[in-house]
Amino acid sequence: MKSANKRRVRTVWISDVHLGFRGSQADLLLDFLHAIDCDLLYLVGDIIDMWRMKQKPYWPQQHNNVIRKILGKAKHGTRVIYIPGNHDSLLHGYRDSVFGNISIKERVVHTTAAGQRLLVLHGDQFDAAVTTSRWLGAAGGMAYEYLLTLNVVINAVRRLFGAPHWSLARYLKYKVKNVVRAIGNFEKALAMAAMKARVDGVICGHIHRPEIRTFGETVYYNCGDWVESCTALIELHNGAIELWHWQDKERVPVKLKAVA
Repeated sequence: MKSANKRRVRTVWISDVHLGFRGSQADLLLDFLHAIDCDLLYLVGDIIDMWRMKQKPYWPQQHNNVIRKILGKAKHGTRVIYIPGNHDSLLHGYRDSVFGNISIKERVVHTTAAGQRLLVLHGDQFDAAVTTSRWLGAAGGMAYEYLLTLNVVINAVRRLFGAPHWSLARYLKYKVKNVVRAIGNFEKALAMAAMKARVDGVICGHIHRPEIRTFGETVYYNCGDWVESCTALIELHNGAIELWHWQDKERVPVKLKAVA
């Protein structure tokens, strides 16, 4: 039965949860999933971090609870579509299969209530570090994990002085020129893919940078992640799409950006 105090929306897109990785903010995602009711839930890749689990097995109860919550939504009427990424690439072998009422797809075209057609895919196939060298992609993942570990130490010190949470990895993504350039190239490549597919826009994940921006008449949406940003894309019943941030302390959705 649907709870009357839940926020009801048409569609939710989440990506890059990285269950099985110590940096996953699974507790915040679980709060979010409890607070949201939707007709359609897209899991846009890297939900389960199979790369990390091969290296360092880690699966606390909070991660199990997220899986149970998603399966519960699928059982009680929410249509759930899982689009694998590079960290859960094992699932590519099961495309067009259905497990526990969850459909696995390589990519889909979603039509909003306003008639906007959006290509939905993880986006790793447009990341040169992943497509040209698996080793390079793995090395980048190790460096990212190191930054997140360092961030724990930094924020422990910040808390002693009453300072709010701060993400070193996210800061570098916005400030280091080579990283900013690579992200810009990624966004342009995804927008071009949408143009070639003759749709109105694209929804992806992968780079852990939540965003809504336009390239001409094509809209680029990125879900963000549940390691640093704790963001999701939301389609309201009128077809408008918003980027929501789930706050660490207040644990309420804060609208960052929107496109009607």
